[in-house]
Amino acid sequence: MEKEEMEQIMKKAEVLIEALPYIQKFNRKIIVVKYGGSAMSNEELQRSVIQDVTLLKLVGFKPIIVHGGGKAISEWVKKSGKEAQFVNGLRVTDAETMEIAEMVLGRVNKHLVSMVQQLGVLAAGISGKDGALLQVEKKYADGQDIGYVGNVTKVNPKILHDLIDNDYLPIVSPVGMDEKGDTYNINADDAACAVAKAVGADKLVFLTDVEGLYRDFSDKSTFISRIRASEAEELISDGYIGGGMLPKLANCTSAVENGVNRVHILDGRIPHCLLLEIFTDNGVGTAIMNDEEMSEN
Repeated sequence: MEKEEMEQIMKKAEVLIEALPYIQKFNRKIIVVKYGGSAMSNEELQRSVIQDVTLLKLVGFKPIIVHGGGKAISEWVKKSGKEAQFVNGLRVTDAETMEIAEMVLGRVNKHLVSMVQQLGVLAAGISGKDGALLQVEKKYADGQDIGYVGNVTKVNPKILHDLIDNDYLPIVSPVGMDEKGDTYNINADDAACAVAKAVGADKLVFLTDVEGLYRDFSDKSTFISRIRASEAEELISDGYIGGGMLPKLANCTSAVENGVNRVHILDGRIPHCLLLEIFTDNGVGTAIMNDEEMSEN
């Protein structure tokens, strides 16, 4: 065997050894992955994410995927002759748009199920309506009625625990019902955060279209790889965080304050970013942690 070939093999072994303590630490722990953004629209990245989550399952994690589908919904809304409308980042959802959204999210859900099962792991696709998983009330945008957009008020995690206990990988579509049985679209970040709290997840991962968190987004040298939830809240209150990152970071800190040990913000455009963040010492994104987790790093 050539020396160069042996060195490549040894590097692979080093990567596996580096991953070992993380596999031991998080074995049998629940990890919720919010999957959306560009990683969903690119077939190669889609395959990469599904491979990562499936590997987590096979090495002993208990993953749950909560997916979005905003771009696909907008495409189908346009095909129906309507124009997608948004208020503060929330889709204005009339009855017809809700029907389209539920149809599209259902198709996305079953496609992800198929991809996981092609890799030899059993998956079960459900929506927040199944088993009263996600119960909602009407959500308003700055007092404005935006239709069938729901705010999660209660989570019934039993169906997720039952699936996990029976060795399934749950894949959740962010659709819920209110007390009257009406169907609502739910922001996927909100749904993932609510699920993570309810199931007692050890980790919550947001796959996004940015590298992570910056103190000043225009200055790449201000990238933050690790931060306490309390410090993240200070960034929000001091006005450093804005735009679409503001509600996402608020979800992150809320999750940590409600028992999730660590929340990751990762760039879903990087192939295998999930494995790189969880199984390597340096990681590739931003981790928001509680004080105990931070002291261990």
